[in-house]
Amino acid sequence: MTDTSAQHKLRSTSIWMIILGIISIIGGLLALANPFAATLTVVALAGWFFIVFGVIQIIHSFALRGWGGFLWALIFGLVMLALGISLLKNPIAGMMSLTMLVAILFLISGVAKLFYAFSWRPASGWVLALLSGLISIILAIMIFANFPQSAAIMLGILLAIELLSNGVFLLMGGWFVRQA
Repeated sequence: MTDTSAQHKLRSTSIWMIILGIISIIGGLLALANPFAATLTVVALAGWFFIVFGVIQIIHSFALRGWGGFLWALIFGLVMLALGISLLKNPIAGMMSLTMLVAILFLISGVAKLFYAFSWRPASGWVLALLSGLISIILAIMIFANFPQSAAIMLGILLAIELLSNGVFLLMGGWFVRQA
């Protein structure tokens, strides 16, 4: 029996979701092993991301010279560049800022996962997606409740748990897509 194009795409998607789920679980276990190092790594990666993004934005802004938004594009690029440099130069302050940002992202991610879970509701195992969403929301509440004490350690631990939760979510999503 030959696969149709749509069946092949679904299989390919499910395989990638499962692979990403496994990678996320492995990353979560590594972050749990050393949460402070995980937090410092996140701050450094975010700093470099903002630097690269800022440089690209600055270069792109010069392509917009004749456009009225040139100045805003240039300022935005400079702000992103400064933010990246700031994160790398002062990682402790960066940890505090990123801790708050991650709490907001966990909250948004958790709500999105709840919507997915309820859309999968008739299928068996939808409760695991619901659990993943609830875990993300609980993590956000924990960060808000304990801020700023122990933000560096807690952020690493919470990121590890989120990676583990995401891994389970992606594995379940890959399984649901495979069944479709």
